[in-house]
Amino acid sequence: MLEFYSQKMKNLAMDIIAHIAKASKIEETEIRELCEDGLQSMRMNYYPPSPQPEKVIGLTNHSDASVITILLQINEVEGLQIKKDGMWVPVIPLPNAFVVNVGDILEVNNVIHVV
Repeated sequence: MLEFYSQKMKNLAMDIIAHIAKASKIEETEIRELCEDGLQSMRMNYYPPSPQPEKVIGLTNHSDASVITILLQINEVEGLQIKKDGMWVPVIPLPNAFVVNVGDILEVNNVIHVV
């Protein structure tokens, strides 16, 4: 069962990456060749609701060293936050939906230059 789920998640990841490639005007075949045989890891965490959520200590802020990260939250416990305009904003989980984080590998940096 876990192998079946893992393969379905890999297929989903490749579909998402193909859409990102298309939106970025990158040849889909190029991105598929780069990612298809890459490392896939799965982790399942359980975070029960806390009676004092303001006192919960989670992970330190970080970025994911990957192409994408696909998250499935099966309860309404908030935890994931993103930094937007210098403020931490909660990601409200939607029922039956994945959250897709773009990893460091897809980060786009401005060209450093001097005139």
